[in-house]
Amino acid sequence: MNIPLLLSSRNLDKVQEFREILQSYNITLHSLLDFPDMQEIVEDAETIHGNAIKKALVGAHHTGMLCLADDTGIFIDYLKGAPGVYSARWAGEKCSYSDNRRKILLQMDGVQQRTAKFETALALADHTGLISVVSGVVKGSITEYERGTKGFGYDSIFEVEGMNLTYAEMNDQEKNRISHRGLAINEMLPILNRILKIQD
Repeated sequence: MNIPLLLSSRNLDKVQEFREILQSYNITLHSLLDFPDMQEIVEDAETIHGNAIKKALVGAHHTGMLCLADDTGIFIDYLKGAPGVYSARWAGEKCSYSDNRRKILLQMDGVQQRTAKFETALALADHTGLISVVSGVVKGSITEYERGTKGFGYDSIFEVEGMNLTYAEMNDQEKNRISHRGLAINEMLPILNRILKIQD
């Protein structure tokens, strides 16, 4: 019997990625798409960790479920760590993934220093409060043009350090094994296992 767990997100791409990473565990992953009456959570914290914590606490309080929430940012050295916490809306409040990538490539046009990192903050909470916060970090660089067709977000312009591949040039299994989100989930799994006994 699978154990229910809520992911505090309405992002279909993110929900699918979490489901793929967690598919070998005894978990049925729900999302905020299953709770259409719930208001949008305003991500107004100053850090990705703050946003993840807020989303986990609000999701757990509203549904009564054990709730997992993440916030992810890409931090570019040349841009002094930007877009960081503003990664999802770097090109504006209603921007697309493509809009964000295009803005970054324009900002980085002709720039030699292209080092960057992806970081995911992952928080776990229940109706009594916050349980744990972990993170996953992957270093890399911003490419000069888009490469690959898989993934979402900034995947096609982020080359993973030491691999000569962008996330968008990897298949799902390759990406999930080494990605910032995959690393964060792996950090959280022992805690989930102690609470839920998700492994046989």
